Amino acid sequence: MVIDAHNHIGIEWVNYVSGDHPYAQSLEDLIIKARSTPVSHWIAFPFVSYTGATLPVTPTVDGFGSNAPYELANLRLLEEIAEYSGNGRREVLPFVMVDPEREVDRQVEYLRKLRREHQIFGIKIQGTIIQAHVSRLRDRSMALVDLAAEWDVPLLIHSSIHPSDEWSQCLDILAVAESRPEVRFVLAHSCRFHRPSLDRVAELPNTWFDCSAHRIHCQLACRESLSVATSGERFQSDYHDPSRVLSDLYEAYPDKLIWGTDSPYYSWRSSRGDLPEKYLSSYGEEWDCVEALSPAGRQAITSGNTLAWLGIEENDV
Repeated sequence: MVIDAHNHIGIEWVNYVSGDHPYAQSLEDLIIKARSTPVSHWIAFPFVSYTGATLPVTPTVDGFGSNAPYELANLRLLEEIAEYSGNGRREVLPFVMVDPEREVDRQVEYLRKLRREHQIFGIKIQGTIIQAHVSRLRDRSMALVDLAAEWDVPLLIHSSIHPSDEWSQCLDILAVAESRPEVRFVLAHSCRFHRPSLDRVAELPNTWFDCSAHRIHCQLACRESLSVATSGERFQSDYHDPSRVLSDLYEAYPDKLIWGTDSPYYSWRSSRGDLPEKYLSSYGEEWDCVEALSPAGRQAITSGNTLAWLGIEENDV
């Protein structure tokens, strides 16, 4: 079993209306891209923006509104996976997307309805794009963590270290995880290579981190972008060699590292802001970094650690 633990299915309206890439991916697209690799299973969840959220670009698409955040996106995802799995296959493990700040009770009510008809393996949060504070999970939005505890499923949370990002800071996510030791958490994107956060993940028994969009984060480090940790607090490695970085992360955190591509976000192209940005990789190149690890390392980050975080056995999927 080889699991890619971080994939988006659906449409990203913010990127589409602003001319940025990527902006969509179907389940079939994902499977086709992965055919050249040994990947056998995928964790998948919707894209991030939805009408009603606070967005940098407001999508105005007739009929796309929904009664609760991510209601339509989660339903479409689960239906697409159910159709794909109709012949008995269960290679795609769905996570539902939630907003940690708005209409939480309505989300919980709708998710309960969805779970009566579909299996749900976890909960995903990306607070930065929708400008929703993950710190709310410790107080007024605690019902979402309560739901994860009740269902015994984990949370996967987008992490940030950028000074202007008040919504998804690594330390805020870790504070939530520390307050709920009975719930399992993953911090996405290698905690942006922030060594203090990675070390804290290693200390907490209920936290892991994924290396999603690994290669472009290495590019960001080489460009000294504020989207990753500054050199003084950055995990030490050769960021010109993404395979070396992944190997070093595994050596430092062998029980905590989980592999995921963040497809289709292993590449990013944007014309917003003062200068155009372009960070390019591919599904195959993300897998190539895994190939540089020892067999034990490959098994750990693509299966063993992932199953421990999911709280399931290989025979359960």
